[in-house]
Amino acid sequence: MSLIPAGTEVSYTITYLQMDARPDWSAPRLPEHIRLERAIDPPVWYFLTLYDAVGRDYEWQDRFDEAETDPAALQAFVRDPEVVIWTAMGHGWPQGFFMLDWRQEGVCDLAYFGLVPQAVGQGWGKALLQTAITTGWAREGVARMTVNTCTLDHPRALTMYQKLGFRPVAREERRRVLVHDRDPSLFS
Repeated sequence: MSLIPAGTEVSYTITYLQMDARPDWSAPRLPEHIRLERAIDPPVWYFLTLYDAVGRDYEWQDRFDEAETDPAALQAFVRDPEVVIWTAMGHGWPQGFFMLDWRQEGVCDLAYFGLVPQAVGQGWGKALLQTAITTGWAREGVARMTVNTCTLDHPRALTMYQKLGFRPVAREERRRVLVHDRDPSLFS
């Protein structure tokens, strides 16, 4: 185990991707035990709970920082009618989620996507991602879909986005101080 302790400054790369045409496939069926639940006018705590459950191991921290520095902006984002959260519920608890943002005309941004650690490796993450993509494209007027990922995210994220039709359009190098201990062996 090669634990990187909280407080360590690390470099990472953000990759911005886009898809310029609706995919020619339909969303596959999700496993029988998974149902999608759309959040209607969700409170910020609900979003932050999902964000933390999925993103803690990947150092998703920016929205917690925003909750402290500009809670009104975070609330406006989460409760905007053009931003929608779908939760993948299974066995009575959230197993993942995706969040689509249609605030920019003609664009659907896959703002967040992921599974909780207990659901990773169960074989249905790709189906959930395909569902997110087809849901994003289903809205009238969408001409492009965007997403970004970084080298702190799951190591298969970038490859999966590309396999499903997203192409990189830009990269950005950044640094951050880890908030949580990071165990890279979790992602092998």
